[in-house]
Amino acid sequence: MAGALSWGKASRLDEFEHVLVRLVTDTGHTGLAEAPPRPTIYGETPESIHAIIQKHLAPRLIGMDVADIKNANQKMATIANNHTAKGAIDICLHEALAASQGKSLLEYLDPPVRKIKVSYILGISERDTMMAEAKAVYNRGGRVFKVKVGRNFADDLTRIRELQSEFEGSGLGLYADANEGLLPNEAQIQLRQLAELGILYVEEPLPVEMIPERAELRAANVLPLIADDSAFTVRDLSRELRYNTFDILNIKTARTGYYHSRQMLTAAKQHGKGVMIGSQASSTLGVIRAAIFAGLEGVNHPSELTFFLKLKDEIVNRPIEIIDGYLDLDTLTEITLDEQRLTVSTGR
Repeated sequence: MAGALSWGKASRLDEFEHVLVRLVTDTGHTGLAEAPPRPTIYGETPESIHAIIQKHLAPRLIGMDVADIKNANQKMATIANNHTAKGAIDICLHEALAASQGKSLLEYLDPPVRKIKVSYILGISERDTMMAEAKAVYNRGGRVFKVKVGRNFADDLTRIRELQSEFEGSGLGLYADANEGLLPNEAQIQLRQLAELGILYVEEPLPVEMIPERAELRAANVLPLIADDSAFTVRDLSRELRYNTFDILNIKTARTGYYHSRQMLTAAKQHGKGVMIGSQASSTLGVIRAAIFAGLEGVNHPSELTFFLKLKDEIVNRPIEIIDGYLDLDTLTEITLDEQRLTVSTGR
């Protein structure tokens, strides 16, 4: 990565060790997806993803009809957790099925919205580093930033004011991600301070296990709240909807694939919740898979589809272009895996 991403109390990411999952049918049709290990979030590592697919998930799926995606997900569900390994396989299944019908993944999902408003994740860093990163991303088309907060709230407020001053009059939008870092007795006051600064919404202000406290905070209507860590799965989402703990759902296709992400999108719409598509710190390959899903009806907030801007190198033939805050899905079909660059990046 060009620079580290820091968030929460102590988490940090400064390089990618992702797993490229490739599924090939007996008719030669292929699906590709990216499984991003996040040991501090899901407990997955590159080695564990490799092992769980080879030894447990693939044996359950080999011999199945590629069109039987529901049954494939049910078979994978017999293995607990391993979210991004399963999500990658599910996306591979969808792309292989699309290819078997002579379609691209974009043609298969056929999202009605083709221009997707995007956001960019700014990590916790020194002032000059953050400001330089923000300016560089703005110059490359970013118009909405997610700012990580929670380690030092007074400093967070100062950084937000500095960003607003630097980009005054530009139309830049800001929202915050606390990564469960606030305290129940302080959260309402802190959210009110963020609201006074014009922050759009806040992601996961309180620890996930504090369900009554999170429900009470949402009921206070200080700022719209985003569910992410509290809604890893369809089952999690059912609980959160029951207790009405959030306003906007952050769906991450890297961890729920397309099959379960569709279920979550449907449930959120039925309950009148907003939806965004989130980043699991994906490279261009993963961003493209998430972006196509972001064009579906019901996704109505800027989606985190710009993490590739943090990378020094890539494994695709050309970069995604962001123009004045938007990504054009129709420009993504010509971006493909570059086998030579993949070989160089993996040293194989």
